[in-house]
Amino acid sequence: MPQSDTSRPAHPIFENEQWVWEKHYPQGIRWNMPILKKPLFHVFDRALDRYAENTLCDFMGKSFTYAKIGEYVERVAAGLQKRGVKKGAKVGLFLPNTPYYIMFYYAILKTGATVVNYNPLYVEHELSHQIEDSETDIMVTMDLKFLTDKMEKMFAETRLKKVIVCPMTGILPFPKNLLYPLVKAKDVSRISYGERYLRFDDIADNDGKFDLAVIEAEKDIAVLQYTGGTTGVPKGAVLTHANLYANILQTAGWVGGIVDPGRDVMMGVLPFFHVFAMTVVLNCAVWEGMKIVLHPKFDLNAVLDSVEKHRPTLFPAVPAIFNAIAQSPRVGKIDFSCIKFCMSGGAPLPDAVRVAFIDKTGCANIAEGYGMTETSPVVAFNPAKGEIKQGSVGMPIPGTVIEIIDRDDGVSVLNTGEKGEICISGPQVMKGYYNKPEETEASFRHGHFHTGDVGYLDNEGYLYIVDRIKDMIIIRGYKVYPRFVEEALAKHPAVAECLVAGVPDEERGETAWGWVRLKDGRTATEDDLKAFLKDKVSPIELPRKIIIRDKPLPRTAIGKLDKKAILVEEGIAKA
Repeated sequence: MPQSDTSRPAHPIFENEQWVWEKHYPQGIRWNMPILKKPLFHVFDRALDRYAENTLCDFMGKSFTYAKIGEYVERVAAGLQKRGVKKGAKVGLFLPNTPYYIMFYYAILKTGATVVNYNPLYVEHELSHQIEDSETDIMVTMDLKFLTDKMEKMFAETRLKKVIVCPMTGILPFPKNLLYPLVKAKDVSRISYGERYLRFDDIADNDGKFDLAVIEAEKDIAVLQYTGGTTGVPKGAVLTHANLYANILQTAGWVGGIVDPGRDVMMGVLPFFHVFAMTVVLNCAVWEGMKIVLHPKFDLNAVLDSVEKHRPTLFPAVPAIFNAIAQSPRVGKIDFSCIKFCMSGGAPLPDAVRVAFIDKTGCANIAEGYGMTETSPVVAFNPAKGEIKQGSVGMPIPGTVIEIIDRDDGVSVLNTGEKGEICISGPQVMKGYYNKPEETEASFRHGHFHTGDVGYLDNEGYLYIVDRIKDMIIIRGYKVYPRFVEEALAKHPAVAECLVAGVPDEERGETAWGWVRLKDGRTATEDDLKAFLKDKVSPIELPRKIIIRDKPLPRTAIGKLDKKAILVEEGIAKA
């Protein structure tokens, strides 16, 4: 880790003094840029006014212009209002990346209702918890059995009242729209439409006349975005119109030097139900009038085909996707020169993955960022134009204050180079957790949001993440950071992916275990890996046990390695 001058405070002491990162900001970007507070749907209206005839999205070969999506947004908004959707209503989106998501997302916002994002891979108990917790009465999904089959039980077990079903054939090009019901017959839902199940056409078949909601941007909830739940029960982060609108302006301002409005192409492989994709892939792309190449799920060959056909210029992804591309035998036959900037988020970007991706694709401008569900989500990013520091997640984006707080007293602000809890202030920080005042109060102390992450700022204002406080392993009172051990283990040439977590231990209180999947064709034993680590970690940090697996390690929907899931699989924790 870079050495820092620990005598320098990261925060201003005098009124006119700059924050440490301001002095090193990329040329042309102002940390104190104006950040407006507007209804979130203004993002779409602005793009519609400027880029009406441009392609907004391409889905499996069928293109939709901003104007066409705009027509659907108005008709869907009108249809929702006729069925009682208004301010205060919660409408769930249980959808993969499709044009339907975009239509309903902006339509719901225009009615004044709140979007509740649902992961299409949720199992029934996750669905029922979120429906009840968020007070979702209407769900939007597609006529795919793996989605609609879960809805029937939700009618019986939860407050859910109606499900709007969108047909896959309606967004496919000819002749795929004719062949799909035949080729994929076993995957298509058989539904009895009526009081509970509504067809998409039941909602959208109207003149598009509706009453645009009057929005108080700082007060009204645009999205209830649920936390991952990897360390506990998922909570609904209350993201207002002002929160999300601010984060779009902040993020667009940060990468503005490389964006060509109305011409750039966004790779849309990250799922919109995740906050990173919702803000960066959807809202920021719409703000700049981009074309989004939609992928309903990550399929490596489909993504590589899109690089060849659509020539994306911006590529947000998680490290697992960049790693898959780097390992593909096709990668050397594809021209990646169209890509101007790769944005990595959702999980730490291992140096081995970054180096392999650059080496195989030639895309040197790959940068890691940092954010959370509770912050809409972007907090920090390495500059698109400027120094990218390996190991760092970049500088605070405009209008964002990052302070490192002493974990012992929870109050004292530490100097650069000193490790403590990362705390955030800024217009993108949520109002709180939905209907959870105690959890909200615990997260907001002394005027800023406590992230639960450990890190430090260097003397140029770049942020480095050390680990999650909740992931920290306490071995005989000694603090072990799993991320540090994982980074060391990942350097072994045979290791494809690895994960380290704490397990109960009668003698030590806790001890570290490691889980490893090896690269194809490579071999290594537990003893080999422990010997490799001996000069890289201290004896107390050395995992007591390393389990080598044939199958991939469990990941969350966004591609983050899932410590909770691995402990459940081992019978150490409950699901």
